[in-house]
Amino acid sequence: MANNKNKVVPQSKQALDMLKYEIAAELGLPVGKQVSGLSVDTEFATELGSISGGSLKEDYWGHISSRDSGSVGGHITRRLIERAEAALFDLT
Repeated sequence: MANNKNKVVPQSKQALDMLKYEIAAELGLPVGKQVSGLSVDTEFATELGSISGGSLKEDYWGHISSRDSGSVGGHITRRLIERAEAALFDLT
């Protein structure tokens, strides 16, 4: 399997990341800001001072199974194809 992380459109990285987290949330997967080793809600923890910002991992997916992360990738592909088809049909 090729390990090519070069994007055709480099500016799409942020949009793809947003789509990834949106789909993960829809599937009920606990991803995003995580405390190292713990699975706790840390949305406002740094603002309240209960957790230092240095102990948070922004993009941690290590606790997600391969099946679940593959499901996220499959949903991303499906949505991108739907959007491309919609854009194509809008042009005709």
